[in-house]
Amino acid sequence: MRYLVLGSSLRGLSDATALALDDGHTVALYDAEHPAAPAGRDGPVEVLPREWTRDNLDGIDRVITSPWFAETKPPLSDALAAGIDVVTEAGFGLEHLALPVVAVTGTNGKTTVTEVTTAMLRASGVDALAAGNIGVPISSVRPGDAEILVLELSSYQLRFMAPVRPAASTVLNIAPDHLDWHGSYAAYAAAKARIVRDAPADSAFAYDPGDPLVSRIASSAPCRTVPCSGTTVPLNGNGVDEGEIVVNGHRHRTATRDASFLFDLVVAATLASECGGTVEGIGSVIEAFEPGAHRRERIGTIDGVLFVNDSKATNPHAVIAAVGEFPSVVLLVGGRNKGLDLAPLVSIPGVTHLIAFGEAGPEIAAASSEPIPVVPTLRAAFALSLVAAQPGDTVLLSPGCASFDEFDSYAARGDAFRELVSAAGGVAA
Repeated sequence: MRYLVLGSSLRGLSDATALALDDGHTVALYDAEHPAAPAGRDGPVEVLPREWTRDNLDGIDRVITSPWFAETKPPLSDALAAGIDVVTEAGFGLEHLALPVVAVTGTNGKTTVTEVTTAMLRASGVDALAAGNIGVPISSVRPGDAEILVLELSSYQLRFMAPVRPAASTVLNIAPDHLDWHGSYAAYAAAKARIVRDAPADSAFAYDPGDPLVSRIASSAPCRTVPCSGTTVPLNGNGVDEGEIVVNGHRHRTATRDASFLFDLVVAATLASECGGTVEGIGSVIEAFEPGAHRRERIGTIDGVLFVNDSKATNPHAVIAAVGEFPSVVLLVGGRNKGLDLAPLVSIPGVTHLIAFGEAGPEIAAASSEPIPVVPTLRAAFALSLVAAQPGDTVLLSPGCASFDEFDSYAARGDAFRELVSAAGGVAA
């Protein structure tokens, strides 16, 4: 067979190329930015020119794609129109593994749940490895690397995923995101739902019964379903009672009071308990839990004002959840829109001042019936926040947009915000 690999220089594609060659296939590589064969990969590889043409699909039996190639644009749209089978790097890698997997997706929270589930399993003596959208690329995993994989799977990866047969899985939530890539909300949601479509009957699917769309996915899941909550204990499920996390009847203390993080911990504990996690191992991770960088990270105070870095919030759903954790918020929003409706950002309860910045700033301001300051950069937005905030307020960087107008990543944006707070005399929170 002849494979076309899209994105030869990108994460995991070099390993996918190696797997295809090891399987005895020939490979054509297409990468408009870095058109070169991966170093150290021997075998029949043809590097295609930078300019894409449909002729590149002649003789191609299968496409292995990077998430950077949108399904609505060439070359993927051409491959789909030609009826050629498409698989993501993650799916292709998974085809070569017989390891059990925990599969995690959702619009928000999937990185936290993947990291915490992995930590819970390791604390229980299970050799777990995080892979997929975080950790290592699935194509680079070999059978002896772990006893079980905990996979964070994005909608990009799931859209063209080979069948996933998880020992435990979850869709944490679904809200509009990445519509520029998928073309519609329905297509985005359908990609998320693929995570449980092929689940074995004896596996478990953890879900939020308060999320209507996820509940519909649960109702048609071919496996056991376990309702989870960050505010209560659902019937026949796991949740929170009097500030403690309750999983399978066992109670665990935690210092966090953030409902979103509590939900993430409940789901992670549910998934871990299905795959060898012990009460002691799960409890130790819950007790020690602290949010990761760029996730509602309390980075400092200035004159009685708290500054919080939530740069990882790249859609309105995440912003609304973050604002709800603070009583009085000066909100910094903006960046590059991902094809989303940004109007919800202008009417969030608890926001006393809204400051829009970056490429999406004018679009956000246009959605408001009240004047909103619009500035070109995060630095300028931060300067305005110093004037607007009063003692007791929280200045929250929760952009609701991607970072790629001004920064290379959400992490770079969050680091820049942290540096601005420090330079202004911020004291550790």
